[in-house]
Amino acid sequence: MPSISNKAIAMPASPIRRLVPYAEAAKNAGKTVYHLNIGQPDIETPANVLEKMKNLDLKVVEYSHSAGFQSYREGLANYYKKAVGVNLDPNDEIMVTTGGSEALVFAFQTCLEPGDEIIIPEPFYANYNGFAKTSNINVVPVTAKIENGFALPPIEEFRKKITPKTKGILICNPGNPTGYLYTKEELETLKEVVLEHDLFLFADEVYREFCYEGAVHTSALTLTGLEDNVILVDSVSKRYSMCGARVGALVSKNKEVMASALKFGQARLSPPTFGQIAGEEALNTPQSYFDHVVEEYVERRDILVDGLNQIEGVVCPKPQGAFYAIAKLPIDDADKFCQWLLEDFEYENQTVMMAPATGFYSTPGLGKQEVRLAYVLNKEALKNAVKCLEEALKVYPGRSYN
Repeated sequence: MPSISNKAIAMPASPIRRLVPYAEAAKNAGKTVYHLNIGQPDIETPANVLEKMKNLDLKVVEYSHSAGFQSYREGLANYYKKAVGVNLDPNDEIMVTTGGSEALVFAFQTCLEPGDEIIIPEPFYANYNGFAKTSNINVVPVTAKIENGFALPPIEEFRKKITPKTKGILICNPGNPTGYLYTKEELETLKEVVLEHDLFLFADEVYREFCYEGAVHTSALTLTGLEDNVILVDSVSKRYSMCGARVGALVSKNKEVMASALKFGQARLSPPTFGQIAGEEALNTPQSYFDHVVEEYVERRDILVDGLNQIEGVVCPKPQGAFYAIAKLPIDDADKFCQWLLEDFEYENQTVMMAPATGFYSTPGLGKQEVRLAYVLNKEALKNAVKCLEEALKVYPGRSYN
């Protein structure tokens, strides 16, 4: 039999989805499973978007321009002017992609050579590892600490990791999986290193709208002097609770990067037509929608995070943005614990599915006692999930008392 590629062998399994078979088995056994493992909100998609899609009058579902429909790109330019305060040319500074995932892969393929290195503060979105493997580049982690809520590591730690092969730094702001929101001051310190070594700064800002208690998001696009360095990744998935639309955007003032990325876009023909129609209509979503969603996420966050911190031995920093939290648990091994919850535990016929945090670190051995939780379920479900975890920790055979 022909052998598969080394790249396929090295491709990491998703810590977010790897335990799905165990969750399905638990459900088949009659258990209620609370899915805190994945960022799939139960928040309703904006009503105007659903109405638009129900009343489409298309005779042919056509390709769009490889950069996306012109009208959508113009709408996105208006969005960034209002939301970020940056003027963008819809013709050569915005490219519509198949989700934020494709945007980042295109960015890597455009800006980096095989064997190049990219520095990422860890823990980071697990699929960054997969995108790096796809592009034959190497992730170099700089470790953030749970003790200070996963703030940006000291800038000297970044400088220590820079080699002749370092070509970029990647941040997610607000962060997945930590929910940490980088301050303007933290971004300014990164700017110094980026300019000093002439690096790309890849900025994943898909959770921009979700900042809490007066916290202000600073977009990397607003950092003066970095116009040719910043490559922005965006998506409609979480902003409008439209994960299945699979529409994102690649944005940069660097016209050479954008013109080159478009060639990758041409190779895949065009982004999804239906997703773009939904995305363009989503730009008309009233501010009241976001006000309600942010209020809801704050309440959900407080139920989950405050509830976890009341459990003996659990440490969970309170996120300032996004809808994720990392919790450190009194356990021996998060991978074993998360599987045990699905296979061997139930409390009143309920259990919890979480993502082991080991998959969100690049440094071997880190995250072994940590899990990522997404507070995307309704408040009653979150209360039940916290109670399940409290009861599970009382009886888990691998509980750690250190």
